[in-house]
Amino acid sequence: MPAQALALARKYGAIRLRDATENGVHPEVLRRLVASRELVRTARGIYALPNRDATEHTDLALAAMLVPGGAVCLLSALAYHRIGTQLPYEVWMMIPSRSHRPRIKRPPMRFVTASGPALTEGIESVKIEGQSVRMSNPTKTVIDCFRYRRNVGLDVALEALRDVLRARRCTPDAIARCAARCGVASVVRPYLEAIT
Repeated sequence: MPAQALALARKYGAIRLRDATENGVHPEVLRRLVASRELVRTARGIYALPNRDATEHTDLALAAMLVPGGAVCLLSALAYHRIGTQLPYEVWMMIPSRSHRPRIKRPPMRFVTASGPALTEGIESVKIEGQSVRMSNPTKTVIDCFRYRRNVGLDVALEALRDVLRARRCTPDAIARCAARCGVASVVRPYLEAIT
């Protein structure tokens, strides 16, 4: 059993208690592995190898494990896609409007809510440290910055818009279509016309 738990941790970088039990590992095995320092408890219900190399995106993978229904967005998605100059100390995550906000101490997280197309449009799955992480694509990230401009600042949204257009990461038409589907076309249109 301990070998199976360690194999899972090596394969995925970190394992959730739920995933371990689904693979036949008893919770007591994880507790003993933590006591013997073969595993480290990185967050409630999350275990990892003690010598694993942390990357700049480790918190994103951990956040995705803790909030499986959420999607990494806004400043965290900007940093992941290397858009603009933002370096957030929190993981920004979008969750459904009617869900409760999880109480998570580590990593530090900030939640925004959405529903309908604003929640599902432009969300892709990326692999980070062996974990599948739901994240907004570059076009949707820019649109979200305009949608939540009171949270991140209009200057961040404008910088992101200029950066994706200059680097040709998306087209003005793609931005306009995504803005229309997410209900912020009237907000984005004047800035898009001024920049292009």
